[in-house]
Amino acid sequence: MKKVLTLIFAALLLTACSQKKEKFLVLYYSQSNTTKALAEEIQSQLQCDIDEIECTNPYTGDFNSVLTRWQEESQSGKKPELNPLSKNINDYDVIFLGYPVWGGTYALPIASLLEKTDFAGKKLVPFCTFGSGGLNTSCAELKKNAKNAQILNGYGIRQARISNAKEEVSKFLIKAGFKQGEAEVLPEFSAQKEVTDAEKEIFHQACDGYQFPLGNPITVGSRATKEGTEYLFTVEVQDGKTAQIFVIKKDNSKAEFTEVVR
Repeated sequence: MKKVLTLIFAALLLTACSQKKEKFLVLYYSQSNTTKALAEEIQSQLQCDIDEIECTNPYTGDFNSVLTRWQEESQSGKKPELNPLSKNINDYDVIFLGYPVWGGTYALPIASLLEKTDFAGKKLVPFCTFGSGGLNTSCAELKKNAKNAQILNGYGIRQARISNAKEEVSKFLIKAGFKQGEAEVLPEFSAQKEVTDAEKEIFHQACDGYQFPLGNPITVGSRATKEGTEYLFTVEVQDGKTAQIFVIKKDNSKAEFTEVVR
């Protein structure tokens, strides 16, 4: 009888261990508080711990001042020093790593973090804010520089669209399996075809007001959603190169571009 009870206890223990809930940490760097707002939204929806990455010598001043310092540090290979984190990375299984995109990749303080922190065995979920894009390129850099971690699919949002973060974060967390609920399953985009005049108008409406030229639309694919239509434009940028621009047109709302993938 004692042997049977021992076996039952062992089985229950193994079951409990296999069902151990992963522990989450939202870890972020924010220079202008936009990424902070996104980090706090993720933390709120997951009800988990959060920690901020801070530079010993913070980036200050306007956009041009930060840009100048970033350029100087990038060219010299110098990385900013960081204050110690308040949380212990080893206590967590899944780390949501947040940052603004600078020069097409994660901000330099993230480079400092990766250089001095061992993420071995951790799952890293990137999230970022950007002017036009950079999720794909920054994730590629993470995979190169955090080799001992498992880099999962990430989420990014334009700074100009941060007011949409609550709804979009919820959909992302549900689809990724980090949060319970139901999210719309979207079809694939239709095959690329030559753009019509009406689609060109949607493209230019979406890009209106952006400070840099985004190219000329050549072809487009689309898909229907519960809220309207999403478009995937292929655009010619320069020297025969192309990029992809995602645009959403909700019913009765102005079209807006969500991301540029170069």
